[in-house]
Amino acid sequence: MDPTATTSSPALSVALAVLAVLLSLTGFGVYQAFGPPSKGLTDPFDDHDD
Repeated sequence: MDPTATTSSPALSVALAVLAVLLSLTGFGVYQAFGPPSKGLTDPFDDHDD
């Protein structure tokens, strides 16, 4: 047996790439919602006092 031969399927690579993109977008969303950029956000319900 050749120890340098890999047995991973292309599906595993695609799944890991999708997972990495999903985690990075989730992290970016949390950073935008709760990090320093959130100081510029306004609450639309507070803007319209009825």
